[in-house]
Amino acid sequence: MDKGKLKILFLLHILLMLFSLSAICSKLASNEQFLSFRFCLCYGGVIFILGIYAICWQQIIKRLPLTLAYANKAITVVWGIIWGAVFFHEGITIGKIIGAILVISGVVLYATTEEENEH
Repeated sequence: MDKGKLKILFLLHILLMLFSLSAICSKLASNEQFLSFRFCLCYGGVIFILGIYAICWQQIIKRLPLTLAYANKAITVVWGIIWGAVFFHEGITIGKIIGAILVISGVVLYATTEEENEH
């Protein structure tokens, strides 16, 4: 894999990490009184994050095959586990770890298969 494609994949994963933060804002908003200042602030964060994500996603899919970019989107499951533990003190169980490993394995398998098909 060339350096340019690796750079785009790295940026894609940073973007997907940002995208996963929208779920945190959404969950925080769910704990607030409807239309209160904090509720609106949290949902404003969701809209802002999703807006940035939408613009950047378009730039990513200009540079990567859509199938490869979309397959990598599954990594947000891993970020969900991490954010759940960090922000909401949710437990990380063996089942979650196995699930995360399966997701990562699937993404890596698909990415390497895609690369082999190009050659």
